[in-house]
Amino acid sequence: MSVAPFQISSAEHGVTRRRFLGRMALASGAAAAPYLIPASARGADGAVSPGNRITLGLIGHGRMGQGHLRWCLGRKDAQVLAVCDVDTVRREEAQRRANAAYAGQRASGAYKGCAAYNDYRELLARPDIDAVVIVTPDHWHALIAADAARAGKDIYCEKPVSLTIQEGRRLAEVVTTYGRVFQTGTQYRSMPKTRRICNFVRNGGLGRVKQAFALWSRCEGSLVPVNPRLPSQPVPEGLDWDLWVGPAAWHDYNQRYHRNPIPGVVPWAFCEDFGAASVTWHHSHSADVIQYAIGQERSGPVAIHHPADSEFPTLTYRYADGTLLHLVGHWGMVKKDYGAVPDHAQLGGNFGGLFVGERGWITSMYGAGPTQGEPQAIFREMRRMNGPVLGNVGHHSNWLQCIKSRARTSTDEEIGHRSASLGHLAIVAFKLGRSLIWDPVREVFPGDAEANRLCSRAMRQPWRL
Repeated sequence: MSVAPFQISSAEHGVTRRRFLGRMALASGAAAAPYLIPASARGADGAVSPGNRITLGLIGHGRMGQGHLRWCLGRKDAQVLAVCDVDTVRREEAQRRANAAYAGQRASGAYKGCAAYNDYRELLARPDIDAVVIVTPDHWHALIAADAARAGKDIYCEKPVSLTIQEGRRLAEVVTTYGRVFQTGTQYRSMPKTRRICNFVRNGGLGRVKQAFALWSRCEGSLVPVNPRLPSQPVPEGLDWDLWVGPAAWHDYNQRYHRNPIPGVVPWAFCEDFGAASVTWHHSHSADVIQYAIGQERSGPVAIHHPADSEFPTLTYRYADGTLLHLVGHWGMVKKDYGAVPDHAQLGGNFGGLFVGERGWITSMYGAGPTQGEPQAIFREMRRMNGPVLGNVGHHSNWLQCIKSRARTSTDEEIGHRSASLGHLAIVAFKLGRSLIWDPVREVFPGDAEANRLCSRAMRQPWRL
């Protein structure tokens, strides 16, 4: 007789790059001192005193940007001084929302203190802004974040933090060199249930983890990005298309890249010049959670097994300690093909993972309802464990607290880079159609020139990281 698994509830173009870098040098000073303290945290030069408001600039106001702005406007310990978007409609809407929110907090009912910029470099040149939130298309993440670090700003950057492995490594180096506080937008890590489960697994609650499973989801049928050349269309009035494309290879404007009429679909993610499709865009959440739980968040796998070389149609990462991470197309494969959990297990959700260890198995999934796992004893033990948990507050709150304390965030630049790298490694394997050996220390494919060429890409002039 089967037993059901136990559950627990749930700016303008007149600013040249040379002039911009000059301004940044003045703003940031020498890079020798790690984790430089912002004016707002020091209470210097008339800035607010410690424990009060950190001044913010938000770059990007699309679907995700709206959510970030809403969160920032609700914080009493932060104030949005500026917004930025190359689309006039979105830029003005963000500015209107910010001014309206702060007007509602004043006795006069009036406030017009939020500036709006077309060019992010104008925003970064402001010495009164402590930190930035970057919510642009993927191809801009690393460049804007690196420029922000050089400008002396702390950074919250949406995932994935890069489009290639070398781009991510360069970003991490710049952020570290300039001593900035960096948070990657993999907020699932900071959810209470996720922290509890990952801490349990990380501290040996399942014994040695043998296997982990994550679900890959498809971006309009594309697991990895493609490079279409869509028909040229007139650029809408008020959209700076040249600056939207920025460092990416040039594409003429097409609505499909910018404003997809299909609800819930990210318009640019399918195009490899602008995004990294589902294997990186969605997988960053799962990669972050799983690599933290198995103690590999600052490293990576040593091999990537292509589906053509596997017993089942999955891509598998192998770590130096023997742990396997399988990307599966649907949760039924975990039961039917791998036999990793019983048939009666109710698996679901898109982000997170399933862990199988010597002592049992457990899920940590977003949007899947109650946590699943067996045997029941692991849940009793999990309640007794009091090991350290990273990110004890909400993801944005953790970032703001670390700006004041100058501590590392729960998903700093190195962790963000390593999480994105899992997706980049998968893309290389899929493009080449074969398995790969990877050195996570040197971040190269040993003796594999063909694969190493896919670890970087050129930026369109005059942009450079």
